[in-house]
Amino acid sequence: MNGQATSTPEERARKRVKERTDVMWHVSAYAIINALLWLIDIGQGGGVDWAFWPTIGWGVGLGFHVASYMIDESGQEGRKYEQFLAEERAKDEHERA
Repeated sequence: MNGQATSTPEERARKRVKERTDVMWHVSAYAIINALLWLIDIGQGGGVDWAFWPTIGWGVGLGFHVASYMIDESGQEGRKYEQFLAEERAKDEHERA
């Protein structure tokens, strides 16, 4: 449940800022650490041998993190919650009648 009905605008704003900051830290860590991994791999001589594996794996996880942030920012979850809540309430009303 989205919890927006019981939270204040300040709490919701704080939550949005925290979520955005978390994504930005994740992107920054991904870029810095993977750059170091690539430098180590290339520095060992023989070209790129293994650095692409952690980059790909971590990139998939980062993609899901960014996607979940983007979906949440679009408000889609909140709108669907309100839609489904209205539908369930209408079913209850119909069953009582």
